[in-house]
Amino acid sequence: MSTTQVNADPAELAKFSDLAHRWWDPLSEFRPLHEINPLRLNWLSGLVGEGSARALSGKVVLDVGCGGGILSDSMARAGAQVTGIDLSTKALKVAQLHALEHPVQGSGSLNYREISAEALAAEAPASFDVVTCMEMLEHVPDPASVVRACATLVKPGGWVFFSTINRNPKSFLFAIVGAEYVLNLLPRGTHEYAKFIRPSELARDVRQAGLELRASRGMGYNPLTRRYALNDDTSVNYLLATRKVMSA
Repeated sequence: MSTTQVNADPAELAKFSDLAHRWWDPLSEFRPLHEINPLRLNWLSGLVGEGSARALSGKVVLDVGCGGGILSDSMARAGAQVTGIDLSTKALKVAQLHALEHPVQGSGSLNYREISAEALAAEAPASFDVVTCMEMLEHVPDPASVVRACATLVKPGGWVFFSTINRNPKSFLFAIVGAEYVLNLLPRGTHEYAKFIRPSELARDVRQAGLELRASRGMGYNPLTRRYALNDDTSVNYLLATRKVMSA
């Protein structure tokens, strides 16, 4: 990819920009992100800190594709020095406004930048203890490029976390038909089936980028209880935890 190209789909950016003002409304189209955020935060914190209650305290963290800042904000409040990056100007303005209205207390800090993962990787390689890239890979033209950038950005021995959606008939039924058309959990057109990524495909990209796959989890939704939970079923939504290979 040349330096003049940006790994982003203008239609995808426009889609989320149009909804940006609703990002921090927990009953809006972004309700699922608010509800799954504690699950993903606890999971990654448990791996980074090996059970420590202050796992992220003092860590330098990058949130790639941060959107309105839901995960970025929660990691900063857990004590991390967080930089959130995105290419949606409107979403970043919402994130920045929320940070001004609800400042992070304690040892954590929060900063937002409008820059691609690839551009930041060229600018600041091996700068972060932890890199997160959640619910973003299925919205870009070249997911492998983002994976490589994340691997470049993390320090040797550091953690990189991804979450995305599997590609199979079940995920089409659950993530698109069910979530967007039946349960109305997400706006129609949020996802495109062809952009979903099989775990084997993401694991391949991870290995080729010099990352080691350490753990995986699935995430399911119970329409009766209206609750999300982590599980061992990666057939629809799933998360991967990886670490940067240490130099010999």
